[in-house]
Amino acid sequence: MPKLKTHKGTAKRFRLTKNGKVMRMLAGRTHLRRRKKSSKRSDFRHAVSSDVKYIVKQVKQTAGKAVKE
Repeated sequence: MPKLKTHKGTAKRFRLTKNGKVMRMLAGRTHLRRRKKSSKRSDFRHAVSSDVKYIVKQVKQTAGKAVKE
């Protein structure tokens, strides 16, 4: 069976922590930023974890070793 290719879009959007959590950035951070509150804009700078089990499984499978730990 041939090797699986890394899904580059997944590798760029997600990263893995040491404990196996999948971290991602929040959506909507570039569109209409001037009218968003400063606290909301501040929240966009930090990554959040994805707790949905099927997303975690899918990210680990498609990104393979390319997901930075």
